[in-house]
Amino acid sequence: MHWPHYGAPRWLPGGHAQTIWPALVTPRPPPPAYRRERWDTPDRDFVDVDLLDGSTADAPMLVLFHGLEGSSASHYSVAFARVAAERGWAFAVPHFRGCSGELNLAPRSYHSGDFEEIGWILARLRAGRSQPLKVAGVSLGGNALLRWAEENGAGAAQTASAIAAISAPVDLAAAGHAIERGFNRVSYLRMFLATLKPKALAKLRQHPKLADAARIRSARTLYEFDDAYTAPVHGYRGVEDYWARASAKPHLHAIRVPTLVLNATNDPFVPGASLPRGTVPGGWVTLAQPRHGGHVGFPGGRFPGHLETMPQAVVRWLAEAG
Repeated sequence: MHWPHYGAPRWLPGGHAQTIWPALVTPRPPPPAYRRERWDTPDRDFVDVDLLDGSTADAPMLVLFHGLEGSSASHYSVAFARVAAERGWAFAVPHFRGCSGELNLAPRSYHSGDFEEIGWILARLRAGRSQPLKVAGVSLGGNALLRWAEENGAGAAQTASAIAAISAPVDLAAAGHAIERGFNRVSYLRMFLATLKPKALAKLRQHPKLADAARIRSARTLYEFDDAYTAPVHGYRGVEDYWARASAKPHLHAIRVPTLVLNATNDPFVPGASLPRGTVPGGWVTLAQPRHGGHVGFPGGRFPGHLETMPQAVVRWLAEAG
């Protein structure tokens, strides 16, 4: 399977513009009328899953794992929902804990290597369906999805017939340091910390001994936040241990299900130099690295553009690959 050529509109040059315009400016319809299910988790918490039913009972199901602080209302989620509906597919957006609009209960949140949560969700969605799932993950959700496929090897094919990771930070250290620099620091980093820190502090009010509140409040970078909160809460020795063990890049060779890894080389905070090169051993992984697209952008069409160029191509790839 090959990835089709992508060329950005001439009126929208550069990785930052191709990232920000689709997220904040491109007109998009409101989120579809999802049906929300709340699932009780084995650790006495809950996960909220938004679903669209397919046109037939045995229609394929597309599952989308959102990115850092995303949801079923994110611009890319809405675009994928529309593409799935056009094909008559069922569609599901599982929310990582704390991202559905309500703080979760357990002393954990979510992170880039959360493959056990991915596996539990996919197993439940797969149960009772006549065919394996098609699964996509965006940014953080893409890296976590790849880690699930890597950990499960040949067993992943029983659950998913094909997967795709879009703009995944497969080298977390490279991405984490890149977001601290220049325009990234005053835009994307500030936006992420504006929601991550209040959620972490709210989690500490539930579980006061979980982490150091002063370190969370003083965090000015993703490195500092992950070292103060994400790493210790989820069983890592520190941020460097977390970033090393949760990164998908070193383990791509372990994947045994058709997999697309799509990264624009002008992504502002997933540096092109950090991406895997050449051919991944095993023949299961397609590396698609267009020069343009930004971070989860890939806008298409005439001004003011549309959001469905990338989702249409990804869904087509998933349909043909699996």
